[in-house]
Amino acid sequence: MEKINLSLKGIRVDEMTFKLNAVRQQPKMELKPTFSRRVRRAVENEKMIFVSLTVKIEKTEESPKPFDLEVTYTGLFESDATDEASRRAAVIEGTKIIYPYLRAGVTTLTTAALAAPIVLPVVGGSIFPEDNEPESDGLYS
Repeated sequence: MEKINLSLKGIRVDEMTFKLNAVRQQPKMELKPTFSRRVRRAVENEKMIFVSLTVKIEKTEESPKPFDLEVTYTGLFESDATDEASRRAAVIEGTKIIYPYLRAGVTTLTTAALAAPIVLPVVGGSIFPEDNEPESDGLYS
């Protein structure tokens, strides 16, 4: 992966929701969180990028959950990325920087809701499989 200059300028919580569901808890219930990411560039400054990470745990008919949860954090980064490869590297690195904050937010939210604290796993690599693939089709610009 290409080496880039990336600095975190700020971080914010966009959403933290927790909703209790009327579901009987089973001994081996799997929560299976889903992750998503949104990347935006600042219009007024080409060097600034916003990387938003969201984690959701939602009940479905086939997979009941004791609660629904959604947490979104956004980081503002300054980067010297100028081409597609360096922009991709900046997004991947930004994701790695924000993830621990998202992880802590989920634990804090579930604890504050007086539920069993949910601790997302520590991720040594990438959360998103596409970050491990060779360069893709302009996804990061």
